[in-house]
Amino acid sequence: MGLIGVTALVLNIPLGYLREGQRKYSLAWFVYVHLSIPLIAWLRIANHVTSWLIPFFILCAVAGQIAGGRARRRMEGGVR
Repeated sequence: MGLIGVTALVLNIPLGYLREGQRKYSLAWFVYVHLSIPLIAWLRIANHVTSWLIPFFILCAVAGQIAGGRARRRMEGGVR
């Protein structure tokens, strides 16, 4: 369970970084937000992890997206 959560977090950091450079709700923005979902779902199913932990994995993915977005804003020197 923890490994899948860490994977969701780490995988979403670069996706959040890329997402931050896109116009909100554009196709690219949507893709960067949702690209990791199939892999995380496959890892959960392949490892027979209960669906009760999906909110935890979503929380890890959102945390990665936020961290990646903040990293991009810091590197560009602007704050939104």
